[in-house]
Amino acid sequence: MHSYSLIAPAKINLYLEIIGDRPDGYHELAMILQSIDLADRIHLRSNGTEAIRVQCDDPQVPVDASNLAHKAAAVMKEAFPEAFRRYGGVDIMIYKRIPMGAGLAGGSTNAAAVLVGLDLMWNLGLTQGEIQELGGRIGSDVPFCVAGGTAIATGRGEKLSPLPSLEGLYAVLAKYQSLPVSTVWAYKSYREHFQSTYVSDDESLIGRRQRVHAGAMVSAILHQDGAKIGQQLHNDLEKVVLPAYPLVAELREKLAQLDTLGVMMSGSGSTVFALTDSLPQAERIRQALRELLPDPHLGIWTTQLIGGGIRLEN
Repeated sequence: MHSYSLIAPAKINLYLEIIGDRPDGYHELAMILQSIDLADRIHLRSNGTEAIRVQCDDPQVPVDASNLAHKAAAVMKEAFPEAFRRYGGVDIMIYKRIPMGAGLAGGSTNAAAVLVGLDLMWNLGLTQGEIQELGGRIGSDVPFCVAGGTAIATGRGEKLSPLPSLEGLYAVLAKYQSLPVSTVWAYKSYREHFQSTYVSDDESLIGRRQRVHAGAMVSAILHQDGAKIGQQLHNDLEKVVLPAYPLVAELREKLAQLDTLGVMMSGSGSTVFALTDSLPQAERIRQALRELLPDPHLGIWTTQLIGGGIRLEN
């Protein structure tokens, strides 16, 4: 087969703790990541040339070599030159539903879909672990996006430990469409303000990682306790993003006034999400937020937490 269509789900962070600096310049993190059914669709097609070409139905998305989907194809070309010579280049069409600059791993999940799709198109027979290793060369969120579900992520986010699925919960996502937050800026600002709190010795790093594995959020997930999960939501980056972005802070404040299990900013923002235990309640929260903030530039989505990552379109 010379073409594939794949579904690339977004993710939210249920927990994000910045532990310290790493020798590679990244931060040492402890996170709990969760896939949601808000997703892009990625269509891959052999183009009979030696070119990697990206198109997108959203004109704001770059389609040059800076696009993570393009980078994923380039990584596969470099890793499997014989397969590339045999099958040739690829056209990548991205149908966007995940907003940009949102802290939802939209670019990373597109890259993950390209890795999975090219593995199929080129008949490579890679394991999920091998695809995730390739994903780690592109970005810290890409390995998680390949497998999806619910997982603890440590290191710079690439070391994953799966957790039981939380498919019974729903989320309301809200983001001002013209308000992106730079991930690089968010982490740099956190370092500038809080580097004195960083852990530096190996023993303390190991202890902090173990604390997350044995912590209250993981216990709540293991017991499928939605109310407790909502209470344990945590994101260190809120400390720098909310003061710098008053609209995101207001959005979080308004959502917190509604009947939710818990509210938090996802990743580096600018998306804020609220958890709920039913779709009807999620729809009520969505409507109530729209009434509180009728700004036409505010995007609001209802979505379900899901137990998987990249999948073929039915």
